[in-house]
Amino acid sequence: MHPLFNKKVCEVNVLNNFEIPFKGLSFGAHEYEFTINDSFFEAITYSEITQGQLICTILLENNPGMMQLEFTIRGTVKLICDRCVEEFDYPIECHEILIVKTGPETKEESDEVIIIAYNETKLLLWQYIYEFISLQVPYRKVHPDDENGNSTCNLEQIERIVKLSSTSDTDPRWDALRNIQLDND
Repeated sequence: MHPLFNKKVCEVNVLNNFEIPFKGLSFGAHEYEFTINDSFFEAITYSEITQGQLICTILLENNPGMMQLEFTIRGTVKLICDRCVEEFDYPIECHEILIVKTGPETKEESDEVIIIAYNETKLLLWQYIYEFISLQVPYRKVHPDDENGNSTCNLEQIERIVKLSSTSDTDPRWDALRNIQLDND
């Protein structure tokens, strides 16, 4: 079992819905569409994202010994704002390409090229879809500004956070250390 699988959710094979059987697939272009929702993110144990509504369209170009997959992912994920600690919908839109070759063993050649064993019959794509979505999430997650450039964060919540962080009870033992005069000669 893959280490990112959430065992509880995997029992219902949520992530197994994100596969493409390619054995016997005719050469040429094929299109697939996958719906990504909360159950997808719940099935991944260490997912920073827990909710989202996205559509992943994959255009697969099947050639002898190689497949090219063009992923287009659009939708929104729920994130927690780092500034006001409230949820907001963050738009995701990405376009990625993955090259799949066949070889004696399954391995990753680079970020864009993987090799699958000759005896494989299907492509498991959930991990790539998850990675593509995760790479779109910014390091600093804050509500987007409105059309006038003003923050859309919850101002009441920010005021509460500022008030709580500004009132600090200090330990009198540490206060006594501030009175020590150090000779810097």
